[in-house]
Amino acid sequence: MKQRLYIDTSVFGGHFDEEFAEYTIPLFERLKNGEFTTLFSTVTQDELENAPKNVRELVQHLKIQNTEFLEATDEAVDLATE
Repeated sequence: MKQRLYIDTSVFGGHFDEEFAEYTIPLFERLKNGEFTTLFSTVTQDELENAPKNVRELVQHLKIQNTEFLEATDEAVDLATE
């Protein structure tokens, strides 16, 4: 069974940030190769709507067959608010 990874919004941006590229570029290569199931949430989707074009394009390159989409629940929103 493949490991499942939740990718936070900042990780997508880190791919293009010199400070974090050393870690995020290899991670996205591994995601591209199908080594993990990427957990992608509605929260992340909403946050990335106004991201720079290169970040949005990186998201679009995630393979749907290796991605699990997570809906935000009331419980999760309440927990985040606290």
